[in-house]
Amino acid sequence: MFLTISTTGTPERPATDLGFLLHKHPGKAQAFSTSYGTAHVLYPEADAERCTAALLLEVDAVALVRRGKGKGRGGAPDAALAQYVNDRPYAASSLLATALSGVFSSAMRGVCKALPERAGQPLPLRIEVPALPARGGPDLVRRLFEPLGWAVTAEPVPLDLRFPEWGDSRYVRLVLQAETLTLAAALRHLYVLLPVLDDAKHYWVAPDEVDKLLRAGDGWLPEHPEQKLITSRYLSRRWSLTRQAMERLELVRLAETDDSEVEEIDNAVGAETETEERPTPLAVQRREAILAVLRQSAAGRVLDLGCGQGQLVQALLKEAQFTEIVGVDVSVRALAIAFRRLKLDRMGERQAARVRLLQGSLTYTDSRLKGYDAAVLSEVVEHLDLPRLPALEYAVFGSARPRTVVVTTPNVEYNVRWETLPAGHARHGDHRFEWTREEFCAWAGTVAERHGYDVEFRPVGPDDPEVGPPTQMAVFHKKSDVKDKEAKAA
Repeated sequence: MFLTISTTGTPERPATDLGFLLHKHPGKAQAFSTSYGTAHVLYPEADAERCTAALLLEVDAVALVRRGKGKGRGGAPDAALAQYVNDRPYAASSLLATALSGVFSSAMRGVCKALPERAGQPLPLRIEVPALPARGGPDLVRRLFEPLGWAVTAEPVPLDLRFPEWGDSRYVRLVLQAETLTLAAALRHLYVLLPVLDDAKHYWVAPDEVDKLLRAGDGWLPEHPEQKLITSRYLSRRWSLTRQAMERLELVRLAETDDSEVEEIDNAVGAETETEERPTPLAVQRREAILAVLRQSAAGRVLDLGCGQGQLVQALLKEAQFTEIVGVDVSVRALAIAFRRLKLDRMGERQAARVRLLQGSLTYTDSRLKGYDAAVLSEVVEHLDLPRLPALEYAVFGSARPRTVVVTTPNVEYNVRWETLPAGHARHGDHRFEWTREEFCAWAGTVAERHGYDVEFRPVGPDDPEVGPPTQMAVFHKKSDVKDKEAKAA
């Protein structure tokens, strides 16, 4: 089983930098033990102009049967002879993908201490796999790799050169070439797509394979046109795991295309067109505005209601003022992503004591949410059906009753400024409504009066003189706290 990775270079950026990026010295031939054999890394050529790293995997067929799926659930054929007579030692498969992730783990993560700036830069890359099983043929190979920026050559391997009339085998000789990809991205593509094309795994697929798929597919799988096929095949067509992965990928996709991303597309809106500086994304401006309010209110214990994937929770953790931070969301999947984003399993004990993630619906009262200094509803209310808003209103303002509540929501009047947003469309497919400034002020004023709060309004983002800001913010303060502050000031 064989694979080569080649790059070219210049005197200023020699091709031998590939050795630093792979963490394998071009002057050495190295061997690494795996559960199924030995992986060898060697360099057939290595100079400033061109460098090629080769991964040769020697598979122990007996070890594969003893330690792999041959003894039980699917994968290797049941016939005793077929377990030993197969293409596993020769054709690229999940065995090679596992060896890639083990031998080049740092490179796959984009980590390079020696040349950190090079790790994030695109390289001219050429990858060759002499024998690749392709269930779906060369056409499927192209459908999988071309959307990722690869120029693909997939040459069918004849079934038998002596008998051309027999046609082609299910194997192809694969050559991938790219000028605009990083080495880390290339390795992650291979890690996922080699077993997908083979359509088989050499080991039992457990639930943690979903996490592996999402890590390796970060940045490209959520938008891939063959996402469903990739996910199903990678997870050995296990329906429950495939559904779980698809749901999590959809969450990622929605997060990436939420209003904040729609707003970033037209990055000239609300900024001086003459400047060459990229404007601060509205999502970042929104978080900064929320943090400013929370600092001013002297809040220590904060609720992030509808926390999603934990971006605001992550920002709050960076400031010592916020001693207790609770993220709440109805989606278990979103909370799982937030858990990984925050690295709660690797966080120090003192830091971990400051944060909790809770699953819960914001339209029901919850005793766990009482007694906090502040609560944030950032881009949440517009995702509820209007008849459900009174339930949310009571759960937050009537039952939990934090001293300060911050609510942000899109200003529908500003939508005309998005050149990429079709007329009459909401900023996000899941928005049940989007309010004008007058509608938002009316709703917030009614809520404040009904539950004993004062409310003030602040713009977030460029405040257009005609249509207002892209995001509107309401800051609620309990009237008892306002009176106490006025008394102290007097």
